[in-house]
Amino acid sequence: MKLKKKVKRLILFVIILLMIFIAFLLYQMFGQKQSSAKEVVIINEIKEYGYTLQDDDSKEYKEMFKELKKILGKDKVDEEAYVQQISKMFIKDFYTLNNKDAKTDIGGKMFVHSSAVENFSLKAENTIYKYVENNLYGTRVQKLPEVDEITIENIENVPYDYQDSIDEEAYQVDVSWTYVEDLGYQEKATLIFVHEDKKLSLIKIEE
Repeated sequence: MKLKKKVKRLILFVIILLMIFIAFLLYQMFGQKQSSAKEVVIINEIKEYGYTLQDDDSKEYKEMFKELKKILGKDKVDEEAYVQQISKMFIKDFYTLNNKDAKTDIGGKMFVHSSAVENFSLKAENTIYKYVENNLYGTRVQKLPEVDEITIENIENVPYDYQDSIDEEAYQVDVSWTYVEDLGYQEKATLIFVHEDKKLSLIKIEE
């Protein structure tokens, strides 16, 4: 009987050691990777408009943000210059996919109307972002597009009906762009911006 008890204790001890070992391995495989995943660091912002700039944004995008801050910092904001700049920034951030970590890492959302962000994100995940492979740990080899030159083809004021109201001075912006490498992605769109409090917000994309 004593021998059986000793054997049971030994087996229990071995099982506990195995569980500890397995837990250690799991931590090494997932825990450390999780802690090493990059964190989002905000390095600049335009608080009144809810616009932010992250440390991992490209040099070109940082310059675009700097210009936007300059436009919005004036006593009287030039709305045409404003809508032109956010149109370029939206195209740059949304259609550049090679800097996104996963299909849920949707670019350009801060320019989208608050009432449309959820639907916008879902549609993006099921269309242009659908096949973006996970790159949280920098191991992705998938080739993805990077927006290069952006051209504002036309800007005009138009009435736009949404949410049971009409913005008589909404903006319709026709944009075209190129990529660093042509991979067959979309190259033009018409963007509709409406007034949302003091800022202009993207409410519709016409391809």
